[in-house]
Amino acid sequence: MNILVLGSGGREHALVWAIKQNPKCDRLIAAPGNAGMAQIADCANIDPCDTDAVLALCAENAIDFVVIGPEAPLAAGVADRLRAQGYLTFGPSAAAAKLESSKAFTKEICDACDAPTAKYARFTDLDAAKAYVRAQGAPIVVKADGLAAGKGVIVAMTLDEAYAGLEDIFGGAFGAAGTEVVIEEFMEGEEASLFILSDGANIAAVGGAQDHKRVGEGDTGPNTGGMGAYSPAPVLTPEIEAIAIDTIIKPTVAEMARQGTPFQGVLYAGLMIKDGQPRLVEYNVRFGDPECQVLMLRLGGQILDLLLACAEGRLDQVQPNWADDVAMTVVLAANGYPGTYKKGTQINGLDALPNTSDQVVFHAGTAAKDGAIIATGGRVLNVTARGATLQDAQRRAYDMVDAIDWPDGFCRRDIGWRAL
Repeated sequence: MNILVLGSGGREHALVWAIKQNPKCDRLIAAPGNAGMAQIADCANIDPCDTDAVLALCAENAIDFVVIGPEAPLAAGVADRLRAQGYLTFGPSAAAAKLESSKAFTKEICDACDAPTAKYARFTDLDAAKAYVRAQGAPIVVKADGLAAGKGVIVAMTLDEAYAGLEDIFGGAFGAAGTEVVIEEFMEGEEASLFILSDGANIAAVGGAQDHKRVGEGDTGPNTGGMGAYSPAPVLTPEIEAIAIDTIIKPTVAEMARQGTPFQGVLYAGLMIKDGQPRLVEYNVRFGDPECQVLMLRLGGQILDLLLACAEGRLDQVQPNWADDVAMTVVLAANGYPGTYKKGTQINGLDALPNTSDQVVFHAGTAAKDGAIIATGGRVLNVTARGATLQDAQRRAYDMVDAIDWPDGFCRRDIGWRAL
C-alpha cells in the first residue's frame, strides 16, 4: 500500500514509525513531515489543511490510504473531501470533528446521551461570563470554545485568574476560538486519557495514558501541549475503563450516529477519575500528543491494521494485541516554552542514540539544515522508551535525554511521578 500521513509533529512521527513496521506498507509519505520523519519516509512540503494540495499529492502518488494526524485538517473538512474523491481515509468528518472543535457542542452531546461530565454554562459576552464566575466562585474552569492548540483552557484557582482568563479569551488571545467560552465546574480527581477507535458503529479500545500538561515539575506552572506521558496509566484500571466505555464512549458514538454524523476515527477521552467513577473532561478527535508516542511504541506495526479496520468499518473483526510492558516519553522543549523561545538552535548527539523497537526519539519541531538538526518549535523532541516497569522505562528514557547535547532546551525530570 501507498500510505500518506498528514502532519508534522511528534504524534505523526510516532504514527509514521509504527506504520512503517507493517509489511502492508510499501511506500510512506509524510506531509509536511519533519527531520525525523524524513529519515524513514518521503516528505512532501504541503499544508495539511490545503485540501486541493492533499488531493493532488494523493493522485500523483497513487495513495491507497490517508491517515490524518492533527485536528486542524479534520475541522477543515479534509477527510470529507478525500472520502468524496474515493480515498480511504482515517479521521472523522468536519461535522463529527466538532467534538473537539467546539466544546459547547461536546456538552450538548453529553446532555443528549446523559454522559457524566462537569456542569457548565456558555457565554458570548464578557460581563455575563464574569457575573456567572462571581456567582459560582473559584476554583472554576474557563475554556475557549474552539481549537486553541491545547492552550485555551484556564484552570482558575481564584476569581482574579478566572477574570483574567476571560479577558484574554474575549480579547482575542486565541483568535476565533474565543468567540464563545464554556465555563465549567472544577472537577477533583486524577486525570487520565482513554483512546478509542470508532468506525461509526463499532469501537475498539487502543489504550490508556497519562500525560503531564504543566511546564513545571510537580505539575506546576502554565499549561502546555504536554511535557511527557506514560502508558498504561495505573489509575485507569480495567474496571474504570469499562465504566467509561459504557457510560461515556458508547453513548457518545450512538448519539453521533443518531444525529446523522457518525464518528469514524480515534476518540480521545480526557477523563477525571474520583472514587472509581470517571467523568468526561473533554474529547479530542485525534491521537494525543505526546500520548500517541507511548501508544505507538507499545502497539508497533499492528496500528496500521487497526486504522484500516476503522476506516473500512470492520472494527468488530480486530483486537489490539498489547505487550505486557510500560512506555514513557519525555518532551524536550525550547527554553522559554510555553512563552517566547528561540528557533534555529542546533541539537547534537541524536545519531548516537538507540533507534529500536523499545527506545526511539520522535521528532516534533525539527528541521534539517546543512547536515544538522535544528529546533523549529516549542516542543522539539519526544524521547521515548519501553521497559518492564514504569521505573525501568523512566530510567531508559532519561538516560537518552542525558545523552542529547542541546543547551537551548529543557525537560521535566519527574515524568511519571504520580504513578511512581
